[in-house]
Amino acid sequence: MRMRSRAVFFLLCLIIGASQSSIAVAEDNYAAFTSGFTFTQNEPEKQDKQEEPSKLNKPDEQRSTSLEPAERQLSLRPAEKISSDILPLKLESLKNDPKDLWERIRSGFQLAELNSTLVQEHEAWYANRPDYVQRTMERSQRYLFHIVEEVEKRGMPTEIALLPIIESAYNPKAYSTSHASGIWQFIPSTGKHFGLDQNLLYDGRRDILAATDAALDYLQKLYNMFGNWELALAAYNWGEGSVGRAIAKNQANGEPTDYLSLRMPPETRNYVPKLIAVKNIVMNPAAYGLALNSIPNSPYFASVKLEQHMDVAVAARLAEVPLDEFVALNPAYNKPLVAGIGKPTLLLPVDKVNSFSLNLENNERPLSSWQTYTPRRGETLASIAKRFDISLARLKEINAISGRNKHVAAQTLLVPVTKSGNAPTLLAHIPQPEPATGRNVTHIVARGDTILNIAKRYGMSAAELKSHNGLKSNNLARGQKLTILTSNKQHMEKTKVARNQPEAAKALKVAKNSAAKGKHTRYVVKRGDTVFSIARRFDVAVNDLQRWNNIPASNNLRPGNILRVYDRES
Repeated sequence: MRMRSRAVFFLLCLIIGASQSSIAVAEDNYAAFTSGFTFTQNEPEKQDKQEEPSKLNKPDEQRSTSLEPAERQLSLRPAEKISSDILPLKLESLKNDPKDLWERIRSGFQLAELNSTLVQEHEAWYANRPDYVQRTMERSQRYLFHIVEEVEKRGMPTEIALLPIIESAYNPKAYSTSHASGIWQFIPSTGKHFGLDQNLLYDGRRDILAATDAALDYLQKLYNMFGNWELALAAYNWGEGSVGRAIAKNQANGEPTDYLSLRMPPETRNYVPKLIAVKNIVMNPAAYGLALNSIPNSPYFASVKLEQHMDVAVAARLAEVPLDEFVALNPAYNKPLVAGIGKPTLLLPVDKVNSFSLNLENNERPLSSWQTYTPRRGETLASIAKRFDISLARLKEINAISGRNKHVAAQTLLVPVTKSGNAPTLLAHIPQPEPATGRNVTHIVARGDTILNIAKRYGMSAAELKSHNGLKSNNLARGQKLTILTSNKQHMEKTKVARNQPEAAKALKVAKNSAAKGKHTRYVVKRGDTVFSIARRFDVAVNDLQRWNNIPASNNLRPGNILRVYDRES
């Protein structure tokens, strides 16, 4: 009986011990899961990422799945699979992604250090040029998040996202003596091989989305050919044929075939050391006396498909972004026209997409002052210039035609849409704000308003707007009232037009409603005005403006029409 009691007691101890062990493991698993990891008792041998980067690009089924003895100590590995019925949350939703994109980039570095004095030489070169580094990094912030996303999707080292620093200093318009173009510096033939269209209006080598895809496709192909990133990068610079021949030559001589052992031109010899130098600076900029401004770990731009072509300046105006910013995001368009094969795609700052869509929807002006034209057989440049009422010199300039060529053979030309003097400037048909001197107008801050876009709307600088309103910062509150100075000359012209307007341009009849007796402003319609632009200028609803002035649904306005715009408080 005593022996049986001891056995029962021993069995209970075993059960309790096992339960406690299970509870401890379960608790550890949950804690590890919330930090993006899970514990395992059967982990494969740990691999060195730098020595075997190929593991990153091989399919999962090619990775080792051998199990180790259960007695092995618990170890930590990235979480791979969690049962959805136990924990329905997606793993991505629990990631603690860094707010700074540089931290994300640092965490993805994989390239091994290079035993070369060239690395130190390039580190010193960058360290001695802080202004150059700053300009390059400022340009990179537009594109870097997108490139890092694409690099990580392919399991590539994040050093690849720094490659445009070496290639082009992240200048989207960079053009080399060997005719390489864009931030990834594709030469024409390689660009065409990877599907980058190049024509009069559009150069895919400068298209941020298309060129990034092509560059990463090419680099993956080179990595698969040569088996390591140093040789793949050398081939990206020198060409796979050249690297292949250099390897074959070393093999024939019984020499090593690693990057440092190959005979190559000086540019290629410095190529990888330069990238490693940039990587080291990004990893610890303070060690080189440099500072990297924080870049948000979030998208900088979004893409928008257009249903029709439009002028570059019109697109920038509709998006409410400066022209240079628009061109930096859309450098692929060679001419002052957003056009290409199929429906053109625009990249816009993420916070401007809604503004662009709304402005485009309410736009009542022509979107383009240019069109493409294919000359007929035997047609001369002079006759085309005469036909479209543009000077011969301007026609040749806009179409990059040099020399004394009189004829054009099967070449698409860019010509004005209308015959109204010389080719119109891009901003000719876009209403421009008037100089800010004279009477005061009150602007009520609406959602999405900024100091810059309000100042632009009224033709004044941001500094002037802030000075007139005693603002010490760019922060605005919705509903805040700002004082805007309008032109005295404009006010005089309104009075003159009101006295002398033709019958067709007489004042529109004002609707009799409750607002008609309130405080209001008389506004004389100018050339280029639309119901939408006037409503926006005075921060009133379009339908209110139509109702107050009996404006028909067609929204037709003529210069000289007089509108009444009632104050919000009326």
